[in-house]
Amino acid sequence: MIFKDYYKILGISNYKASPEEIKQAYREQAKKYHPDINTTNTMAEERFKDINEAYKVLSETVSRKKYDRMWYNHIGKRQKVNYEESSRKQGSVFSDFFNMFFGENAHDNVNIPKEDKKAKKVPIKGENIETEINISIAEAFYGNEKKISLRTLNGKMKTFTIKIPAGIRNHEKIRLMGQGKPGENGGRPGDLLIKVQIENNEKYRLEGIDLYTNLYLTPWEAALGTKVTLSSINEEISLHVPQGIQSGETIHLKEKGYLDGKGGRGELITNICIMVPKTMTEQEKALFQELKEISSYDPRTIYNKL
Repeated sequence: MIFKDYYKILGISNYKASPEEIKQAYREQAKKYHPDINTTNTMAEERFKDINEAYKVLSETVSRKKYDRMWYNHIGKRQKVNYEESSRKQGSVFSDFFNMFFGENAHDNVNIPKEDKKAKKVPIKGENIETEINISIAEAFYGNEKKISLRTLNGKMKTFTIKIPAGIRNHEKIRLMGQGKPGENGGRPGDLLIKVQIENNEKYRLEGIDLYTNLYLTPWEAALGTKVTLSSINEEISLHVPQGIQSGETIHLKEKGYLDGKGGRGELITNICIMVPKTMTEQEKALFQELKEISSYDPRTIYNKL
Protein backbone atom coordinates (compact mmCIF):
# COMPACT_ATOMS: atom_id res chain seq x y z
CA MET A 1 0.00 0.00 0.00
CA ILE A 2 1.20 3.51 -0.89
CA PHE A 3 2.08 5.89 1.92
CA LYS A 4 0.17 8.97 0.86
CA ASP A 5 2.05 12.29 0.76
CA TYR A 6 -0.80 14.56 1.75
CA TYR A 7 1.40 17.65 1.53
CA LYS A 8 2.32 16.74 -2.06
CA ILE A 9 -1.35 16.15 -2.92
CA LEU A 10 -2.20 19.69 -1.78
CA GLY A 11 0.82 21.11 -3.62
CA ILE A 12 2.57 22.14 -0.39
CA SER A 13 6.36 22.01 -0.31
CA ASN A 14 6.68 23.55 3.16
CA TYR A 15 5.85 20.84 5.68
CA LYS A 16 5.57 23.48 8.41
CA ALA A 17 2.81 25.31 6.56
CA SER A 18 0.31 27.23 8.70
CA PRO A 19 -3.38 26.22 8.90
CA GLU A 20 -4.25 29.19 6.65
CA GLU A 21 -1.70 28.09 4.04
CA ILE A 22 -3.10 24.57 4.12
CA LYS A 23 -6.64 25.86 3.72
CA GLN A 24 -5.62 28.07 0.79
CA ALA A 25 -3.77 25.19 -0.89
CA TYR A 26 -6.80 22.95 -0.44
CA ARG A 27 -9.11 25.45 -2.09
CA GLU A 28 -6.78 25.88 -5.05
CA GLN A 29 -6.47 22.12 -5.61
CA ALA A 30 -10.18 21.46 -5.01
CA LYS A 31 -11.09 24.11 -7.54
CA LYS A 32 -8.62 22.72 -10.06
CA TYR A 33 -9.81 19.11 -9.80
CA HIS A 34 -13.50 19.59 -8.98
CA PRO A 35 -15.50 16.94 -10.93
CA ASP A 36 -18.01 19.56 -12.07
CA ILE A 37 -15.22 21.40 -13.89
CA ASN A 38 -13.31 18.36 -15.14
CA THR A 39 -16.21 16.59 -16.82
CA THR A 40 -13.98 14.90 -19.40
CA ASN A 41 -11.24 13.85 -16.98
CA THR A 42 -12.22 10.47 -15.52
CA MET A 43 -9.50 10.68 -12.87
CA ALA A 44 -10.56 14.09 -11.56
CA GLU A 45 -13.11 12.69 -9.11
CA GLU A 46 -10.57 10.31 -7.54
CA ARG A 47 -8.02 13.12 -7.31
CA PHE A 48 -10.68 15.36 -5.75
CA LYS A 49 -11.35 12.69 -3.11
CA ASP A 50 -7.63 12.48 -2.29
CA ILE A 51 -7.51 16.28 -1.95
CA ASN A 52 -10.39 16.23 0.52
CA GLU A 53 -8.75 13.36 2.37
CA ALA A 54 -5.46 15.24 2.62
CA TYR A 55 -7.19 18.36 3.88
CA LYS A 56 -9.14 16.36 6.44
CA VAL A 57 -5.91 15.10 7.99
CA LEU A 58 -3.71 18.21 7.70
CA SER A 59 -6.35 20.73 8.83
CA GLU A 60 -6.78 19.10 12.25
CA THR A 61 -3.92 19.44 14.74
CA VAL A 62 -4.21 15.96 16.26
CA SER A 63 -4.48 14.04 12.98
CA ARG A 64 -1.71 16.14 11.41
CA LYS A 65 0.70 15.31 14.25
CA LYS A 66 -0.20 11.63 13.98
CA TYR A 67 0.37 11.67 10.24
CA ASP A 68 3.74 13.43 10.57
CA ARG A 69 4.87 10.88 13.16
CA MET A 70 3.88 8.02 10.86
CA TRP A 71 5.77 9.59 7.97
CA TYR A 72 9.04 9.75 9.89
CA ASN A 73 8.55 6.29 11.36
CA HIS A 74 7.85 4.65 8.00
CA ILE A 75 10.14 6.60 5.69
CA GLY A 76 12.76 7.88 8.10
CA LYS A 77 12.91 11.36 6.64
CA ARG A 78 10.83 13.40 4.25
CA GLN A 79 11.50 12.88 0.59
CA LYS A 80 9.60 13.68 -2.55
CA VAL A 81 7.01 11.05 -3.46
CA ASN A 82 5.16 11.16 -6.76
CA TYR A 83 1.42 11.44 -6.47
CA GLU A 84 -0.44 8.15 -6.78
CA GLU A 85 -4.04 7.40 -5.98
CA SER A 86 -4.81 4.97 -3.18
CA SER A 87 -7.31 2.20 -3.65
CA ARG A 88 -10.65 2.76 -1.93
CA LYS A 89 -13.79 0.76 -1.48
CA GLN A 90 -16.63 1.22 -3.94
CA GLY A 91 -18.27 4.60 -3.30
CA SER A 92 -15.92 5.41 -0.42
CA VAL A 93 -14.64 8.95 -0.08
CA PHE A 94 -11.53 7.90 1.86
CA SER A 95 -8.68 5.62 0.82
CA ASP A 96 -7.52 2.35 2.35
CA PHE A 97 -4.47 4.20 3.67
CA PHE A 98 -6.64 6.70 5.53
CA ASN A 99 -8.88 4.00 7.00
CA MET A 100 -5.93 1.90 8.15
CA PHE A 101 -4.23 4.68 10.07
CA PHE A 102 -7.14 6.85 11.12
CA GLY A 103 -10.00 4.35 11.39
CA GLU A 104 -13.07 3.59 9.33
CA ASN A 105 -15.17 6.18 11.16
CA ALA A 106 -12.65 8.98 11.29
CA HIS A 107 -14.25 10.68 8.30
CA ASP A 108 -17.64 11.20 9.94
CA ASN A 109 -16.89 14.87 10.62
CA VAL A 110 -14.90 15.86 7.57
CA ASN A 111 -13.47 19.34 7.98
CA ILE A 112 -14.33 20.70 4.55
CA PRO A 113 -15.11 24.41 4.12
CA LYS A 114 -18.78 25.28 3.96
CA GLU A 115 -18.74 26.43 0.33
CA ASP A 116 -17.30 23.08 -0.78
CA LYS A 117 -19.82 21.12 1.29
CA LYS A 118 -22.57 23.09 -0.40
CA ALA A 119 -21.21 22.24 -3.83
CA LYS A 120 -21.20 18.53 -2.96
CA LYS A 121 -24.67 18.67 -1.37
CA VAL A 122 -23.31 17.68 2.02
CA PRO A 123 -25.85 18.45 4.80
CA ILE A 124 -24.81 21.67 6.54
CA LYS A 125 -26.04 22.57 10.03
CA GLY A 126 -27.61 26.01 10.21
CA GLU A 127 -25.79 28.85 11.92
CA ASN A 128 -26.46 29.60 15.56
CA ILE A 129 -28.08 32.86 16.59
CA GLU A 130 -26.81 34.62 19.72
CA THR A 131 -28.52 37.23 21.84
CA GLU A 132 -28.42 38.50 25.44
CA ILE A 133 -30.87 38.88 28.26
CA ASN A 134 -30.55 40.89 31.48
CA ILE A 135 -31.83 39.46 34.75
CA SER A 136 -31.65 40.49 38.39
CA ILE A 137 -29.58 38.71 41.03
CA ALA A 138 -32.79 37.47 42.66
CA GLU A 139 -34.05 36.03 39.36
CA ALA A 140 -30.75 34.26 38.88
CA PHE A 141 -30.72 32.95 42.46
CA TYR A 142 -34.28 31.58 42.50
CA GLY A 143 -34.69 30.81 38.78
CA ASN A 144 -37.39 32.31 36.62
CA GLU A 145 -39.07 32.33 33.24
CA LYS A 146 -38.44 35.20 30.85
CA LYS A 147 -39.85 35.99 27.44
CA ILE A 148 -37.85 37.55 24.65
CA SER A 149 -38.99 38.57 21.18
CA LEU A 150 -36.68 38.34 18.18
CA ARG A 151 -37.18 39.19 14.53
CA THR A 152 -36.97 36.10 12.31
CA LEU A 153 -35.41 35.91 8.84
CA ASN A 154 -38.78 36.61 7.23
CA GLY A 155 -39.11 39.83 9.23
CA LYS A 156 -41.74 38.61 11.68
CA MET A 157 -41.41 38.80 15.45
CA LYS A 158 -41.25 35.53 17.36
CA THR A 159 -41.52 35.21 21.14
CA PHE A 160 -39.45 32.63 23.03
CA THR A 161 -39.98 31.51 26.62
CA ILE A 162 -36.70 30.97 28.42
CA LYS A 163 -36.46 28.92 31.59
CA ILE A 164 -33.67 30.34 33.71
CA PRO A 165 -32.35 27.67 36.11
CA ALA A 166 -31.71 28.62 39.73
CA GLY A 167 -28.06 29.45 40.32
CA ILE A 168 -27.17 30.22 36.70
CA ARG A 169 -23.77 31.89 36.40
CA ASN A 170 -23.16 35.31 34.97
CA HIS A 171 -22.42 35.18 31.20
CA GLU A 172 -23.61 31.57 31.02
CA LYS A 173 -25.53 30.70 27.86
CA ILE A 174 -28.92 29.03 27.57
CA ARG A 175 -29.35 26.96 24.39
CA LEU A 176 -32.66 26.57 22.59
CA MET A 177 -32.11 23.68 20.18
CA GLY A 178 -33.20 24.14 16.60
CA GLN A 179 -34.19 27.80 16.95
CA GLY A 180 -31.34 29.22 14.90
CA LYS A 181 -30.93 29.65 11.16
CA PRO A 182 -32.17 26.81 8.91
CA GLY A 183 -29.69 24.25 7.63
CA GLU A 184 -28.76 23.58 4.02
CA ASN A 185 -28.99 20.42 1.96
CA GLY A 186 -31.15 18.79 4.62
CA GLY A 187 -28.93 19.80 7.54
CA ARG A 188 -30.55 20.48 10.89
CA PRO A 189 -31.19 24.07 11.95
CA GLY A 190 -28.83 25.92 14.24
CA ASP A 191 -29.54 26.83 17.84
CA LEU A 192 -30.51 30.01 19.66
CA LEU A 193 -27.95 30.91 22.33
CA ILE A 194 -29.03 33.38 25.02
CA LYS A 195 -26.20 34.90 27.04
CA VAL A 196 -27.33 35.74 30.57
CA GLN A 197 -26.20 39.04 32.05
CA ILE A 198 -26.82 39.24 35.81
CA GLU A 199 -27.23 42.85 36.81
CA ASN A 200 -25.88 44.21 40.08
CA ASN A 201 -28.07 46.58 42.06
CA GLU A 202 -27.64 49.17 44.81
CA LYS A 203 -27.81 46.50 47.48
CA TYR A 204 -25.80 43.59 46.10
CA ARG A 205 -22.86 43.00 43.77
CA LEU A 206 -22.19 39.49 42.46
CA GLU A 207 -18.65 38.25 41.85
CA GLY A 208 -18.42 34.56 41.06
CA ILE A 209 -20.41 32.89 43.85
CA ASP A 210 -19.83 35.65 46.40
CA LEU A 211 -22.26 38.47 47.12
CA TYR A 212 -21.00 41.87 48.26
CA THR A 213 -23.04 44.38 50.23
CA ASN A 214 -22.41 47.48 52.32
CA LEU A 215 -23.15 47.75 56.05
CA TYR A 216 -23.61 51.33 57.22
CA LEU A 217 -22.74 52.12 60.84
CA THR A 218 -22.79 55.22 63.03
CA PRO A 219 -19.50 56.29 64.64
CA TRP A 220 -20.68 55.15 68.07
CA GLU A 221 -21.82 51.74 66.73
CA ALA A 222 -18.40 51.24 65.18
CA ALA A 223 -16.62 52.40 68.34
CA LEU A 224 -18.69 50.44 70.86
CA GLY A 225 -19.67 47.45 68.79
CA THR A 226 -23.25 46.51 68.07
CA LYS A 227 -25.64 43.86 66.83
CA VAL A 228 -27.49 44.54 63.58
CA THR A 229 -29.96 42.74 61.34
CA LEU A 230 -28.53 42.22 57.89
CA SER A 231 -30.62 41.12 54.90
CA SER A 232 -29.09 38.42 52.75
CA ILE A 233 -30.65 37.39 49.46
CA ASN A 234 -33.07 34.93 51.09
CA GLU A 235 -33.04 35.55 54.87
CA GLU A 236 -32.49 37.99 57.72
CA ILE A 237 -29.20 37.53 59.61
CA SER A 238 -28.34 38.73 63.11
CA LEU A 239 -24.79 40.03 62.86
CA HIS A 240 -22.43 40.98 65.69
CA VAL A 241 -20.19 43.91 64.84
CA PRO A 242 -17.05 44.01 67.01
CA GLN A 243 -16.08 47.26 68.69
CA GLY A 244 -13.46 49.38 67.01
CA ILE A 245 -14.27 48.18 63.49
CA GLN A 246 -13.01 50.50 60.75
CA SER A 247 -14.44 51.72 57.45
CA GLY A 248 -13.25 49.49 54.61
CA GLU A 249 -13.00 46.37 56.78
CA THR A 250 -15.11 43.41 55.77
CA ILE A 251 -17.08 40.73 57.57
CA HIS A 252 -17.38 37.39 55.74
CA LEU A 253 -20.50 35.28 56.24
CA LYS A 254 -19.99 31.78 54.91
CA GLU A 255 -22.78 29.95 53.04
CA LYS A 256 -24.83 33.16 52.75
CA GLY A 257 -23.81 34.09 49.23
CA TYR A 258 -24.78 32.88 45.76
CA LEU A 259 -25.38 29.25 44.78
CA ASP A 260 -22.24 27.32 43.85
CA GLY A 261 -23.98 24.63 41.77
CA LYS A 262 -22.88 21.86 44.15
CA GLY A 263 -25.48 22.28 46.87
CA GLY A 264 -23.52 24.95 48.72
CA ARG A 265 -23.17 28.70 48.58
CA GLY A 266 -20.48 31.32 48.47
CA GLU A 267 -19.91 34.07 51.00
CA LEU A 268 -21.86 37.20 51.80
CA ILE A 269 -19.15 39.81 52.21
CA THR A 270 -20.15 42.97 54.06
CA ASN A 271 -18.12 46.11 53.56
CA ILE A 272 -18.13 48.42 56.58
CA CYS A 273 -19.05 52.04 55.91
CA ILE A 274 -18.97 54.39 58.93
CA MET A 275 -21.28 57.33 58.34
CA VAL A 276 -21.12 60.71 60.03
CA PRO A 277 -24.36 62.70 60.36
CA LYS A 278 -24.47 65.77 58.11
CA THR A 279 -26.87 67.62 60.38
CA MET A 280 -26.87 67.45 64.22
CA THR A 281 -28.82 68.87 67.12
CA GLU A 282 -27.12 71.22 69.53
CA GLN A 283 -26.97 68.43 72.09
CA GLU A 284 -25.29 66.08 69.63
CA LYS A 285 -22.77 68.77 68.74
CA ALA A 286 -22.05 69.31 72.43
CA LEU A 287 -21.43 65.61 72.98
CA PHE A 288 -19.06 65.42 70.05
CA GLN A 289 -17.26 68.52 71.34
CA GLU A 290 -16.92 66.95 74.77
CA LEU A 291 -15.57 63.74 73.23
CA LYS A 292 -13.06 65.77 71.25
CA GLU A 293 -11.78 67.44 74.43
CA ILE A 294 -11.45 64.31 76.54
CA SER A 295 -10.21 61.81 73.89
CA SER A 296 -6.50 61.37 73.18
CA TYR A 297 -7.20 59.29 70.06
CA ASP A 298 -5.48 60.71 66.98
CA PRO A 299 -5.67 58.40 63.92
CA ARG A 300 -3.23 60.58 61.95
CA THR A 301 -0.48 60.09 64.56
CA ILE A 302 -1.09 56.32 64.66
CA TYR A 303 -1.17 55.74 60.89
CA ASN A 304 1.75 58.09 60.15
CA LYS A 305 3.98 55.71 62.11
CA LEU A 306 3.11 52.77 59.85
